[in-house]
Order: sequence, then structure tokens, then C-alpha cells
Amino acid sequence: MNDSSWGAPPQAGYWGPTDQGHGHGHVQSHGHVQSSGHGHVQGAAPAGPAYDAYEAPQTRPMPMVPDVADHGENQDDDRRAARLSGPPVRNATNPEPMPDASQPAPKPPKKSAGRDLSAAIGVGVGLGAVIVASLFVVKAVFVGVVAVAVVVGLWELTKRLDERKGIRAPLVPLALGGAAMVVAGYVRGAEGAWVAMALTALAVLVWRMTEPPEGYLRDVTAGVFAAFYVPFLATFVAMMLTADDGPQRVLTFLLLTVVSDTGAYAVGWRFGRNKLAPRISPGKTREGLLGAVSFAMVAGALCMEFLIDDGAWWQGLVLGLAVAVTATLGDLGESMIKRDLGIKDMGTLLPGHGGIMDRLDSLLPTAPVVWLLLVLFVGSG
Repeated sequence: MNDSSWGAPPQAGYWGPTDQGHGHGHVQSHGHVQSSGHGHVQGAAPAGPAYDAYEAPQTRPMPMVPDVADHGENQDDDRRAARLSGPPVRNATNPEPMPDASQPAPKPPKKSAGRDLSAAIGVGVGLGAVIVASLFVVKAVFVGVVAVAVVVGLWELTKRLDERKGIRAPLVPLALGGAAMVVAGYVRGAEGAWVAMALTALAVLVWRMTEPPEGYLRDVTAGVFAAFYVPFLATFVAMMLTADDGPQRVLTFLLLTVVSDTGAYAVGWRFGRNKLAPRISPGKTREGLLGAVSFAMVAGALCMEFLIDDGAWWQGLVLGLAVAVTATLGDLGESMIKRDLGIKDMGTLLPGHGGIMDRLDSLLPTAPVVWLLLVLFVGSG
């Protein structure tokens, strides 16, 4: 809360309004405070800037004080009555106590990334090392890494659907079909991926028949959606790898997506003011999207010029723009799913990141776009 929300602070030295009399309360032998008839106030008002004698009603009874000498105008009596009268009374029109001018104003909270940044960086570096090592050592190992990521992502997605919506998409045919889909894409290309996708959808339909018919349509629909959303889109990463410069293409795809996300975060966190899609993801801003586009276009020009065979810098600008748009849409798409499910993350497997699906959200829809543009720019070989 910033200082302005407290309103203007009271003036220095202000101790609340006083009556026009002497301000000395005469204590009678009957044990209560009474006015003397000469403008004396009934009891001493509590000292402090939070007290407002005109607006704040007395919310607790005035305490009894010991008998003292009649008409004794002793200042100790006033201080004793002020102490016994309790804490400062809150203003009737403002339930919160007024701030004390003698205390320093609270500082506004600093911006926070909302996650354990050190853990996120450590996990990201570790994942990057595993991916790069498998990518440039043996291509088949990288295909295995993609298949494992697909199976774990399917497990997270189906588990959340079951927990939050009671949707029981069959995991076994999805996991087996998803892994087969990635391998088929690497071995047989787009044709193999489509055949594996069709067989996986058929397996989902048949597998669900072993259970009661209630919710059948709902469950198989979610199963077919999961098969398309996770493994089928991931097969385009495996298909990039089949080219002669396949590792460089996959590395370009990964770098541009990561740079896009980094640019969106850095610029949005520092300069973000206008929300991009507040009903879906309140943290995303239009300034962040511009940062993603700028960073990705520069990185794309460099990658196409130095990593891709026969690539041109202007092609990298187009590629970077496309990656920034699709990565943002992918992130918003999963945010829509998580908002519908009422969850923040799909899982907890990766400290600082969430689950595997929380890292695949921008990669999955970007993969087919990058694969297609690279085929158009430099061919499939």
C-alpha cells in the first residue's frame, strides 16, 4: 500500500480537538468524571493523531477511576484517565486507524518475479545442458528426450484434468501413442506423424470402451485433444532433426523461443503498463510482447546468418517475428487451460518453473511454424 492511500497525515503537534474550556476534568467522589460547568470536558481525550473527537463515537465505556479529592485540578488525573480509556478510537467513516505522523511511511512493495529465480535459472541451465549434449552427440538420444518429455507432459495434463474436472482421458494409449508419434515423425516424416496420430486417437476411443459409458464422449474428446496438443506438435521438433543441419535447426528453434520469452519478461517487468490479455494472463503486457518481438527478430537474424546453411538475415527477421507471436499465443493458450482448471502450474517437477507442461507451452505451437518456415526458406534437406 502506498502512502497516498492513507490520506494526508495530521499536522505536526496535533493532539486532537479540544474544547474551549480549561480542559481539566473534575473527578467527583462518586467515581465518575463530570463537567464543572465552566466548559470543562467530560474526561480526558486520548492523546494521539488517530483520535477525532468530532467524528469518532466512544466505542467502549469510560472506565471508573479511584476517588480523589473533589475539584482537584491535578494533571496526573488527566493522564491516568487517558491511559485507562484504552487505545485510540477509529474514525467512524474510516475503519482503519489513522497513521501516526511520527512513524515513517510504509514503503511500496518491490516488484517480484513471483518465482524462485535462482532455482529457475539452475533448472533451466541443467535442462539446456542435457538438450544440447543429446542434440549434438547422437540424434536418436535427443528423440528419446523429446519422447520422455511428451509422456511426462501427458501425465501432468491428464492428471490435472481428472483432479479438477473429473475428466478421465486414458493415459496408457496416450503415452504409448505419443512416444510412437515422435519416433514416427523422425523416421517417416509428416506422413508417419499423421498415421501415428490417427492410430493414437483410435486407441483412445477403444480403450475408454472398457469403462462405463457415462462421460465417454467427454473423456475421449479430452484424450484426442491431448494427443494433438502434446505429442503431435512435438513431432515437428523430431522432423527438424532429420535435415543435414538438423541439430542447428533445432537449436535455432529452442534459442528463438527462449529469447522471445526472456525478452517478454525483461521488457514487460521493467516497462509493462498496458495489459495484453488481462482476463487470461494478467501478468502479460503489450510492452512485453514488443520486447519478445524485438529480441526474437534480432536473435533470428543472427541464427539464420551463422547457424543455418544457406540462410539469410532477413529470413531470420521473419522467423523471429513468427516465433514471438506463436510463443505468446502458446503461453496464453495454456494459461487459458490452467485458468479453466483453477490452477497456477501444471505440475511441480521443475523447481522454479512448475511442471514439464509449463515449459512446453510456448514450444509446442512454435515447432510446426519454425519447421514450415525453415522448409520454405532453405528446404527440407
